Amino acid sequence: MIVLGIESTAHTFGVGIVKDGKVIANVKDGYTTEEGGMIPFKVLDHHVQVCDKILHKALDIAQLSMEDIDLISFSKSPGMGHALKVGAVMARALHVKYNIPIIGVNHCIAHLTIGEKLNNVDDAILLYASGANTQIIAFEGHKYRVFGETLDQGIGNFLDSIGRYFGLGFPAGPKIDELAKKGKTYIQIPYTIKGMDVSFSGLVTHVKKLFDSKEHKLEDICYSIQETIFAMLCEVTERALAHTGKTKVVIGGGVGCNSRLREMCETMCKERGALFYTVPNEFLVDNGAMIAMQGLVQYDGKVDKNTAINPYERTDDVVVTWK
Repeated sequence: MIVLGIESTAHTFGVGIVKDGKVIANVKDGYTTEEGGMIPFKVLDHHVQVCDKILHKALDIAQLSMEDIDLISFSKSPGMGHALKVGAVMARALHVKYNIPIIGVNHCIAHLTIGEKLNNVDDAILLYASGANTQIIAFEGHKYRVFGETLDQGIGNFLDSIGRYFGLGFPAGPKIDELAKKGKTYIQIPYTIKGMDVSFSGLVTHVKKLFDSKEHKLEDICYSIQETIFAMLCEVTERALAHTGKTKVVIGGGVGCNSRLREMCETMCKERGALFYTVPNEFLVDNGAMIAMQGLVQYDGKVDKNTAINPYERTDDVVVTWK
């Protein structure tokens, strides 16, 4: 089966193509700014402008035409409403024009699925660290359960908000990562875990005060931020391993591209006898291939009549019918 996946939950518009479980094309274009963050209507404009180009580029790379596609999969939840609409409209239009079955999938679960499929593992815990989402997800009791999550903002949004304050533009995560590699002195920063959940809002105020004081190098501030927040994620992930008895961890989401986070996760897993898996960065960030892969495993041969977007759908709201 050949599946075309359309991703448009946030700043990235992507199209991926999967053939018999193998990724044969994965093209994307992201909205960026030199200052400030994402402005919803500008993200919408960006996606509208690039969607046709991205689709045709993906088809060209795969050396296919729309007539070769067996299924169209698109991210219908969760995400920014303005962004989700573009992908949904495109998917519906292609469905009608070419009479191809269509299916809407959950973006968060797609991160777990591609991590498992590309590593040929199953029943893993997902450390999902992205802009708007920070969750520890695992399949238990016929559903994908959230064993820990952020109580306020996602880890990527936290990094971006701090980065804007530092004048680093959007997205700020990669720039903070580079600065952190030059840091040498750890500065005490609030370490906030409540039960199985994490919180970043108090860190924003604290870090801004550190920056405004002019008493510390920016590299040391960035280093301290990463060491603190990534340790929080590793602790909650380790608790989830202990609670579920599972032995595998996969990482997903754009923040998963951070080399220090992956290093800390690998060390934690090694120390408790678990296995840690990652995928190439192009599959960690938002991408169409993971949406195609999720459509492939989820499709049951029936046309999805419910193609309405749902910006607020939680991971544990999804009724799982394919496991």
